Amino acid sequence: MTARPRGRNPTGVATIGLNGLKGRVATTSADTAVSLDLVTESETSALAARIARLARAGDVLALRGELGSGKTVFARGFIRARGRGDEEVPSPTFTLVEVYELADDRPAVWHFDLYRLSKSEDVYELGFEEALGGAILLIEWPERLGPLLPRERLDVELSAGSSPAARRARLVGSRSWARRLADLAPR
Repeated sequence: MTARPRGRNPTGVATIGLNGLKGRVATTSADTAVSLDLVTESETSALAARIARLARAGDVLALRGELGSGKTVFARGFIRARGRGDEEVPSPTFTLVEVYELADDRPAVWHFDLYRLSKSEDVYELGFEEALGGAILLIEWPERLGPLLPRERLDVELSAGSSPAARRARLVGSRSWARRLADLAPR
């Protein structure tokens, strides 16, 4: 990632390759945020797989975006990258949470979809505290948690791109993610 002075907008956009993913990246202050244009659904999955390799026990990923923006596609790519690659990964819209126990002593991945959550405190009935104790949490609709959303996290904001299949991803990481986000940048 090319460093730039704080307070200035990037003047150019770089093309990068993330395991076959081509997108545009722009940095923001302190290089703790990365923006990418993803042309296809497979590029969203490839980005998720790349982030899955950077994730570790205790990480929280807050997946933000409107309905149909690619949050579940991202979660599916992330979970398959951490597992065998052929996991059935349904959207937990109705169950609210799906737990994926992975082999080789890797941390479990808890995939929360809080769209239907009535009160933020209801998340405790879903095992939220247990998950925070050593799993990786993928949380769709994290704003439903209000003040219960951990401060240390990676926000993955997905929005519509320039074509129906395209998405724009904005990754904003707290301190623990700053160095790992730098690993997504072109060399």
